Amino acid sequence: MPSWLDALPRDRLLLDVSLWSADLSALGSEAARISPYADLLHIDASDTHFIPEPLFFPDLVRAIRPHTDRPLHVHLMAHRPAQLAYAFADAGADLITVHAEATGAADAIRAVHDVGLPAGIALMLDTDPVDVRGLLAEADAIVLIGTPLGTKGTTMQPAALTRITAMRRLLHAEQRQIPIIADGGIRQDTVASLAAAGANGVVPGSLLWTSRDLPGTAAWIRTHQPMPPESPERQTPR
Repeated sequence: MPSWLDALPRDRLLLDVSLWSADLSALGSEAARISPYADLLHIDASDTHFIPEPLFFPDLVRAIRPHTDRPLHVHLMAHRPAQLAYAFADAGADLITVHAEATGAADAIRAVHDVGLPAGIALMLDTDPVDVRGLLAEADAIVLIGTPLGTKGTTMQPAALTRITAMRRLLHAEQRQIPIIADGGIRQDTVASLAAAGANGVVPGSLLWTSRDLPGTAAWIRTHQPMPPESPERQTPR
């Protein structure tokens, strides 16, 4: 479905900045501070069953919403996520991503579309992109997890690059031009490889929040260009 996602830049990496790495005691001001350097704000949420960690919840999204004009991207780690998707949409989310591995993923994507929002699908590190081919026709964005789900500060697994390239080729074959966002292990030594593998965006956390030169670091990430979707034959960098 056409959405505001279609208007995002395609000639550079998108910054889907993780609020999980912000100062959690001052999320409103942190959202306002990071907004000039973000294309989206990434909000992790869970039901404590899909992953054990309790993360952000709808009322917190509602509290953040007045502090930023950036789209709020809720990454929903939950089984049977449709009902939670409705709650986050009502709270002010602009994009809701559900996991392909979750029970009721297709129902949740339809629920998100029913309230007029774009829907993304996320894949854990051990999920083969080919296994979600049936969901691609309904997805407006892809989030590929490159670390163990529900963790932060962990190292990106080498398989993350291969999976991005595989997903890029699959989308090309399906004639879909939707963004692939790499989530997990976004560091100075991984950004270039992720872009070359075919990622359209990254979910930076500490790389931005702890930077001594926030404008410079954001500008540096944006100098990286994704692999063109019309060139899926390029090899993943080693």
